[in-house]
Amino acid sequence: MPTPSQDRPLLAPIVNAETEPFWRAAADGILLLKRAKASGVVHWYPRALCPYTLQETEWFAASGKGTIYSVTVTRRAGPVPYAIGYVELDEGVTVLSNFVDCDLDTLRIGDRVKVCFKPTDGGHKIPMFTPA
Repeated sequence: MPTPSQDRPLLAPIVNAETEPFWRAAADGILLLKRAKASGVVHWYPRALCPYTLQETEWFAASGKGTIYSVTVTRRAGPVPYAIGYVELDEGVTVLSNFVDCDLDTLRIGDRVKVCFKPTDGGHKIPMFTPA
């Protein structure tokens, strides 16, 4: 029997001065990443200094496309089943996220996915992924 994705309540993120551009872009349906200004090295999770080069960073709009690196479907952690896993973005970084708007049992490592944004209880939108 297939396990369809279901919307579930999402807590609002904690927004501060450093993360505010990310959440503002997410509200407009844009996934932002950070890269080192001088070298262009991309990293995730966004931070002021690149963890690889210790250089200052800048925001840029990501394609929002990637490949499933790992996935697991959780059916017993609450009333609504959900899928979580890692997505290797085309920009070269790997992010942990949820998979939505699909039959959760059909998700496979290597499948192409694209970003989508789901609303939280606090009005912000959180990036998640759906099959491309």
